[in-house]
Amino acid sequence: MTNRERALAVLRYQDYDRLPVVHFGYWWETLQKWVAEGHLTAEEVDGASDGSAKDTALSAKLGFDFNWQNMFNTDAWLRPGLDRKVVAEFPDGSSHVMENDGVVYWYQPGAGSIPAHVDYVLKTRDVWERDFKWRLRWSEDRMDKAALQQLTSGKRDNPLGLYCGSLYGKIRTTLTFEGSCYLQADDEALFTEIIDTTGELCYQNVKFCLESGAKFDFAHFWEDICFKNGPCISPNVFMEKIGPHYKRITELLRKHGVDICSVDCDGWIDALMPTWIENGVNTMFPIEVGTWNASIEPWRTKLGKGLKGVGGMNKTVFSRDRAAVDAEVERLKRLVALGGYIPCPDHRIAPDAKWDMVRYYCDRMREEFV
Repeated sequence: MTNRERALAVLRYQDYDRLPVVHFGYWWETLQKWVAEGHLTAEEVDGASDGSAKDTALSAKLGFDFNWQNMFNTDAWLRPGLDRKVVAEFPDGSSHVMENDGVVYWYQPGAGSIPAHVDYVLKTRDVWERDFKWRLRWSEDRMDKAALQQLTSGKRDNPLGLYCGSLYGKIRTTLTFEGSCYLQADDEALFTEIIDTTGELCYQNVKFCLESGAKFDFAHFWEDICFKNGPCISPNVFMEKIGPHYKRITELLRKHGVDICSVDCDGWIDALMPTWIENGVNTMFPIEVGTWNASIEPWRTKLGKGLKGVGGMNKTVFSRDRAAVDAEVERLKRLVALGGYIPCPDHRIAPDAKWDMVRYYCDRMREEFV
């Protein structure tokens, strides 16, 4: 069987010869560390983007079969973006910079984590109409037609997803968490219009891709709208305002034979899962273990076999030792036995990961899940 056939068989509860060994990419700092340690060359990692030929070669060198984050990307946000500009610079070398989404971030020298935001632009309807709304209109020039044409045969060794966009995650980023809460209270009509405009853009992108004749193995949304204690949007609001957009898109996907629809949302996602499941999104990813010990097992108990998953492998064991990796692989046995589930590191492999521990994990997965 090909990796593609294996993955689809697992998620459809069909027979397969062995479980695919899957990952979710790497932090750039991780690859740089492995280059410095001599495991890789600079040429091997330069341009190794998700799903690229170099990414595939790197997967093989470590022992993985493929990167789940292998998508045909659609342009589902501001086009063009706002002009990036430096708002302020400080003696310590830090700066406030307005990025293309209109959010002002605080950048600090040497910091590798997500920068803090200090301000944002989209606060009123006037700004929405002048600077944002027209940038979210659909047009064919958002699509790489030549790339779509190359996907019409559907012949490939690894599964390929269709990126369907973000129905709220990009909005949350652009409004900021605080700003999105204020806007719901101050101007609910504008809040709803932003959601509906975004949903229409995502729908038209998906429609064009499917009608082009390109073949996809699964569909994928990105959100990242949960913290360790729960979502940053009311579950009721999410169901009411965003659920219908998911349903409209997933129904279109199923008409074109795409029955696996996954969503990437970090954090404790339990409160939003009813909206996803009821509206056609059936595969959770990356199932962050986190401090709250997320797992597909309690979700499956509650929601049934219609809920599938990719992820849920505690990537922090890569920074430890073989005993930790062995314990994690042992824990995964019970989850794999549920069916409809592919273990995968629960986010990109972090810089504290040891090359030998990642290699060892891949070897152990092949030993255990034949």
